[in-house]
Amino acid sequence: MSDYVWHPPAELIESANVTRLMRRHGIADVDTLLRRSVEEPAWFWPAIIDDLSIKFDQPFHTVFDTRRGFAWTDWFLGGKLNITTNCIDRHRQGPNADRLALIAEHEDGSARSYTYFELAEAVDKCATAMEVAKIKAGDRVGAVMPMTAEVVIQMFATMKLGAIFIPIFSGFAAPAIAERLKDAKAKLLFTAESSARRGAPLQLRPIFQQLAKEVKSLETIVVLGRGEPPPMARLANEIPWQSFLATAAGAEPAKTVSMPAMDPAIILYTSGTSGPAKGTVHSHAGSLVNIVKEVAYAFDIKNTDRFFWLSDIGWMMGPWELIGGLFLGATVTIYEGAFNWPQPDRLGEMIAKRHLSILGISPTVARLLRKSGDDVLDRHDLSSLRILGSTGETWDEDSWMWFFEKVGGKRCPVINISGGTDIIGCFLSPLPLHSLKPCSLAAPGLGMAVDVWNEDGKPVRGEVGYLVCTQPAPSMTRGLWNDAKRYLDTYWRRWRDVWDHGDWAMIDEDGCWFVQGRADDTLNIAGKRIGPAEVESALIESGLVSEAAAVGVPDELKGEAIVAFAVLMPNVEPTDGLRRRLIESVAERMGKHGRPKTVLFVDDLPKTRSAKILRRVIRAKYLGEEDLGDLSSLQNPDAVDAIASAQ
Repeated sequence: MSDYVWHPPAELIESANVTRLMRRHGIADVDTLLRRSVEEPAWFWPAIIDDLSIKFDQPFHTVFDTRRGFAWTDWFLGGKLNITTNCIDRHRQGPNADRLALIAEHEDGSARSYTYFELAEAVDKCATAMEVAKIKAGDRVGAVMPMTAEVVIQMFATMKLGAIFIPIFSGFAAPAIAERLKDAKAKLLFTAESSARRGAPLQLRPIFQQLAKEVKSLETIVVLGRGEPPPMARLANEIPWQSFLATAAGAEPAKTVSMPAMDPAIILYTSGTSGPAKGTVHSHAGSLVNIVKEVAYAFDIKNTDRFFWLSDIGWMMGPWELIGGLFLGATVTIYEGAFNWPQPDRLGEMIAKRHLSILGISPTVARLLRKSGDDVLDRHDLSSLRILGSTGETWDEDSWMWFFEKVGGKRCPVINISGGTDIIGCFLSPLPLHSLKPCSLAAPGLGMAVDVWNEDGKPVRGEVGYLVCTQPAPSMTRGLWNDAKRYLDTYWRRWRDVWDHGDWAMIDEDGCWFVQGRADDTLNIAGKRIGPAEVESALIESGLVSEAAAVGVPDELKGEAIVAFAVLMPNVEPTDGLRRRLIESVAERMGKHGRPKTVLFVDDLPKTRSAKILRRVIRAKYLGEEDLGDLSSLQNPDAVDAIASAQ
């Protein structure tokens, strides 16, 4: 494996939030902290709640209770709290009231900003209007919104009332959105006339007008105007955003509802490899405690930081960024639009202009930036950055090093995290005190009892195995909405009282953790498991390929053979000679067992809106299968069609 390329400087160690936690409890080193956080959960979770000043309106009397089984563990029994109390209300007065809370930037460069006091006032006004619309605790509220200031206000207003917020990608087609809203029986929907993408409005009205016909539970649809006249007549139950807010005038101001700790706050829908989308359920206490733990200790955020994660509200990282950043009093930036439009250096311009100190992206974003040239960000001052973050998929070493060197200037740690929508957080995550190898996730997240097991349920080291969690954590989904059986089948059936995360992972000889992709993407070549990321990294590290996807196809001799799809760097011509060269480069790195059967050239790879490559779709299309599975998260349908004609 690669050597370490980053070590924490003394000044970062001294000032880190996690150092403060360790000193408060007499803990000498990170390994001891990680071990105690798992071995003593009844100590650890109250310790971080106290260290981070998470406010419970009513204290809990018991940290956790597993009497119903690990899958149904109850946390913080007897406690009451609300996410909005902790992230918004607490900053209304005091030193943070006039501090900048939110910057909402648009693709055209315009922006709106809110202080913490202003954001609290806006949330209160929206919550009051929602009460006028008969929304109460337990009701479900959907949001098919672009990443604007309004969706932030809507999210915290919904949770303020104890209602359940359901963020959904605005790029989904109407049937996918309807499926989610019908499953949840949503009562109110926040949406917009349009969303901006590469300088052109994407009309949402035809979508939500179709939803109004299909989702019978919707009583109210609140629509954000974007300056253009509606292209279609308004619905009977539709109300413009400003008119909706105006209904709050003269009404009794909404009060924040103190909720039992494990009552739902958010439902996040995630696509499965088969069947309908899964509604993962996240509680006020479980999501708040875990998110704030990660943002405070792994990303070391302080109230002087400016925090930006390139995300949509429909991806877990949208709510994660907002809850964690605003709880800690930082300035959170959100962005509506394409990160590389109108120029490839748009992201660099934003970093410099907003003086961002903590930046999070997916590896695909780094690959696409790198495709524009190593100097794409050189004309912008990136010196404000102090910590980099990434999640969503596996890295290849060349792209990770580019991000580390070109964006972070070799001085910023890359906090590469991995978890998922179903735990609204991370199973694996470096701390800023960890030395880092390229692509590594360093270690388990604090409080996460994770391991790597083989098929027999035995821990393995130095080889790929299943990523499992052997004891409960407070942010694990509270089942799946309306489907307890599917929840148990998805996460808890393989081994008793063990969460099977569905990822492949590996721990190297130095104890560094690496994620190798989804287990259902794994290649089985002549009985040897190969993570697709290994093949893809070998292709990208040739310097000729910007993105790659490797899939397994039936083979009479080996059982499975590798077929790789490659997006070439600019000015690289797709030839048979190049194909042979790439095949050999993979074989040289991985040995004969890793040699692809062929490499096919494409202009783009099918991806979700959160930039994950859909390998299962690529495989199915290549094999000519009619059923491509759930495509609701697909952002570029043309890329799927191109797979069949790839050469």
